[in-house]
Amino acid sequence: MLDRVATERGELVLRRDGRHLEVISNGVFLMDTRDGRSERQLVRAALDARPAAGRILIGGLGAGFSLREAVADPVPRRIDVVECESRIVAWHQTHFADLTGEALSDPRVHVVVADVRDHLASNRGRYDVVCLDVDNGPDWTLSEGNAALYLPAGLQLSVSALVTGGVLAVWSAHASEWFERLLHRHLEEVRVIEVPASLPRGAPDVLYLGRRRDAGNQPELSRVTAP
Repeated sequence: MLDRVATERGELVLRRDGRHLEVISNGVFLMDTRDGRSERQLVRAALDARPAAGRILIGGLGAGFSLREAVADPVPRRIDVVECESRIVAWHQTHFADLTGEALSDPRVHVVVADVRDHLASNRGRYDVVCLDVDNGPDWTLSEGNAALYLPAGLQLSVSALVTGGVLAVWSAHASEWFERLLHRHLEEVRVIEVPASLPRGAPDVLYLGRRRDAGNQPELSRVTAP
């Protein structure tokens, strides 16, 4: 074990497994440095859908794969990364530095330690692209607060942070039928992308993408029900 800390959300552990790093939250596997294909593709697919994206929000720093993909694109002028755990941000200055040091030093990158819902609520209409990778997706969250991000009111925060025509991209460890239905209620051009697992017979990671409609065509929250 490399580090252990008690946070407002419980225990956070960083450990090494061979040459890889793993992050464990309250005894539940959260992320590691083994692959990252789906996290990179989350950002790549969103930027491809919004080629002139000037402002990007990445919700969840994680192992830094999404950030590195965003920085590799010369088009974005500003890349905001919102991470609720300050210790994870600190680990990127030490244990993860070889992976993300150059990305974090990019002058376009701004790291904010905050709840992503609070950040979304205070930045309405700001972003061309919002990429969310919080916990393990809609059906596998580690706290009630994170779960709320995927429910109607939380989804509306993500949509409201986009400019008209902006793209929302959401990472999930597996398919979520109820969440896909919810996206169709709030967004247009909804797409589902499966990324094959690196392990044999593993379930594919799933990426959800959609585009913000004109403000006048947004559904009322009261008409959208949670699962």
